[in-house]
Amino acid sequence: MALPIEAKDNEISKKMIIFVEILSLKTNSMDNSVKRVLFVNSEIFPYLPESPIANIGRYLPQGIQERKKEIRSFMPRYGCINERKNQLHEVIRLSGMNIVINDVDRPLVIKVASISSARMQVYFIDNDDYFHRKSIYRNEKGEFFSDNGERAIFFARGVLETIKKQRWAPDIIHCQGWISHVLPLYLKKAYIDDPIFSNSKIVLSLYDDTPKENFPDGFKEAVMMGNISEKDVDILNDPSGMNLAKLAASYSDGVILGSEGVDQKLVEFCRESGLPILDYNAEAIANGSYIEDYNSFYSQI
Repeated sequence: MALPIEAKDNEISKKMIIFVEILSLKTNSMDNSVKRVLFVNSEIFPYLPESPIANIGRYLPQGIQERKKEIRSFMPRYGCINERKNQLHEVIRLSGMNIVINDVDRPLVIKVASISSARMQVYFIDNDDYFHRKSIYRNEKGEFFSDNGERAIFFARGVLETIKKQRWAPDIIHCQGWISHVLPLYLKKAYIDDPIFSNSKIVLSLYDDTPKENFPDGFKEAVMMGNISEKDVDILNDPSGMNLAKLAASYSDGVILGSEGVDQKLVEFCRESGLPILDYNAEAIANGSYIEDYNSFYSQI
């Protein structure tokens, strides 16, 4: 049965839009200059108290934006974040999909808030099961949450799926904080054929926040999806926080030492891998000149 003329026109229009988007992505991939930076943060001030990670999560994206680059910034919507005070609201058009982890479907909810003084929006990855508890990574007894590994998986996939839905192709994806450490693997293995990420490179900032605890048995299997094989994640046979950080570095294109207390074994692993490394500079962090250092580093990888 032949399609009505209006239906044919709609179908042609959809195909033309997709063709133009793919052509634009290919054209951009021929230009090596960095135009778009995606920040994947574990903490951002003022949504969480000031800390080295939270402060960089707040001021680095603003500084990069002021250098005429487009930015997107994400973090988890931890339960301790006051939604009313910080004026978070759900982005209905970006929410609605389910993410499957260990055969359980969990809805992905995307919220957004604005830091008006910086003219910057922050997107929040949310889910009732993973992010509505009032503490961040540990319970009231100081015990590491047993599902923290699943939370990291959900966060990484939530960010990448949201960027896909926005059809916003980043040149650099800058991961900060251990909960972002699954994302480099996913970008280079599970999402490698997606045209949105065909030109994306990973910068990994390492801090002294690497969990000392192991993730539960089965974490390695939970991480695997798409084209990811057991060999790709065999380092997680010992599912430690250190090995997850090494896995993240293995699939990154450059590493920034974001604090003085980064575990030396991890630093040595990165140096031996031959990755470009930007060393920690306390003076630059203190006076804000690190933003220019990071901006230059993006162009070098």
